[in-house]
Amino acid sequence: MNLLALDTSSIACSVALQVGDVVVERHEEKPREHTRILMPMIESTLREAGVALPDLEAIVLGNGPGSFIGMRIAASVSQGLAFGAGLKIVPVSSMAAVAAQVFDQMDATEVAVAQDAHMGEVYFGLYRQESGIAVDVLAERLQSVAPVVELQAGLSGPRVAAGFGWQRYPDLLAANRQQFSAVVNVLHPRAKYLLALAPAGAAISPRAVVPAYLRQKVAQKPAQSS
Repeated sequence: MNLLALDTSSIACSVALQVGDVVVERHEEKPREHTRILMPMIESTLREAGVALPDLEAIVLGNGPGSFIGMRIAASVSQGLAFGAGLKIVPVSSMAAVAAQVFDQMDATEVAVAQDAHMGEVYFGLYRQESGIAVDVLAERLQSVAPVVELQAGLSGPRVAAGFGWQRYPDLLAANRQQFSAVVNVLHPRAKYLLALAPAGAAISPRAVVPAYLRQKVAQKPAQSS
């Protein structure tokens, strides 16, 4: 398959292009630079692979949850490219891509991914691997800095923690650390791992894309002094 994958849901701006069995990737961790570097990264991967957008079958979108602004950047760019080239979009979980990278790099039965949701919360997801694809054991959700009840259940294999949220909130990791066999330094989604999730996703019209915000409130009001 010929697929273009994009993810800007974190500080990482990540692009991957699959042409047959060949994957070309660009990955930069540059906060607040996504709008400047995303299109040049896309153009660079297309040139390297020697293909144009109409040669693709779909665009795979890392659809969050994650940064509100970041998700909107990738969504709007993927929509514009898809409209122009007559392509559909396959939205997949950005957090599942983090789990997919862990499964690719080490032996794990489950991967618990936490990403910073601000306001003292994380986006949390728990994943297992089925037929080579990271699938969610629990629906992705907002999680407070507290023990995760579902992690208390016994597990026959290694459970790994991944994602920036565990670093952002050390108390969250401390509250759940005994449930993990390892905490790995896989923090942000890489677009090439979105490609592996595409077969489990549904191709939709660019007009139907809705970023997986999970929360509509994006900021807290500053406390008023008495």
